[in-house]
Amino acid sequence: MGPHPAVAAIRLAVRRVLHDILNDHTSISGKPSRTAERPPSPLVLVACSGGADSMALASALAFEAPRLGVRAGGVTVDHGLQPGSGLRADEVVLRLRGLGLDPVESIAVTVGREGGPEAAARDARYAALDAVSERHGAAAILLGHTRDDQAETVLLGLARGSGIRSLSGMAAVSGAGGRYRRPFLQVDRQTARKACMVQSLPVWDDPHNADPAYTRSRLRHEGLPALEKALGKGVVEALARTAQLSRDDADALDTWASQAETSVRDAAGLLECAKLYALPPAVRRRILRRAAIEAGAPAGALFARHIEEVDRLITGWRGQGAINLPGKVVAQRQGGRLVIRQG
Repeated sequence: MGPHPAVAAIRLAVRRVLHDILNDHTSISGKPSRTAERPPSPLVLVACSGGADSMALASALAFEAPRLGVRAGGVTVDHGLQPGSGLRADEVVLRLRGLGLDPVESIAVTVGREGGPEAAARDARYAALDAVSERHGAAAILLGHTRDDQAETVLLGLARGSGIRSLSGMAAVSGAGGRYRRPFLQVDRQTARKACMVQSLPVWDDPHNADPAYTRSRLRHEGLPALEKALGKGVVEALARTAQLSRDDADALDTWASQAETSVRDAAGLLECAKLYALPPAVRRRILRRAAIEAGAPAGALFARHIEEVDRLITGWRGQGAINLPGKVVAQRQGGRLVIRQG
């Protein structure tokens, strides 16, 4: 008799990602000659908080990696935001080692205030994961984001009104060199929890996930249930599908904008307003956003309303003055050219 369906589902998701990582590793390493030494097996780490999603992911990695010749380790990040967080991190390390993962380590971080508590914690966590990945030479880090997390991310993007890219949610592959992989984006949260239960894996439920002070928590416990009550079951699946379709469209538009950008610049590299005007708005605004970021505007602080104001210098020119953007960047129209630079 095979494993429980929930366990089979998470293992299959991880197996597929490990195959992708092995293919990437082989293409980078190249095929060794008969006399050359074989490249070492890639190391894949799992980022584990001790919650059901990441513990299910760790168990699936521990099972699948040896069968594919992949080295598997784990890392947990102690954000220091709750009493006893260091002890919980130590417990997670013991659980990961109990699964047979090696190397395993805990990293303590200091969470700042910029962007709010959720964003600050996320920034500190990813900085720590980047550092441990580089230190160990890991080929990839697996993250336990589920289909439910993806649906929440899409709704948060919709609330911000930041365009199609914000609706594309989390990518299955992201980070420098495709460092971060998310095997569970097509797996629901209940499947991950069920997999932990049938394998008798202890899990820790972060109280922050139920704290209404956090936007994502309110969305999880109030917003999504209300949507499902009003619209029926299937909202989570539909939102996750929307994320993938939006990502495909956004990627295509980004490619178009990248190719079109050279054609709208003059010999001095300045953007020509007439040529920008001729482009579709979605392509033109991508070029404007990229130019603002290159001039020094922080991407995270550059919102749709900023780009719309700059776009009016192209489409609604009436002699208006310069537009102030985040990062002390200024955009202004001069002699038929759009100049975006540090003020």
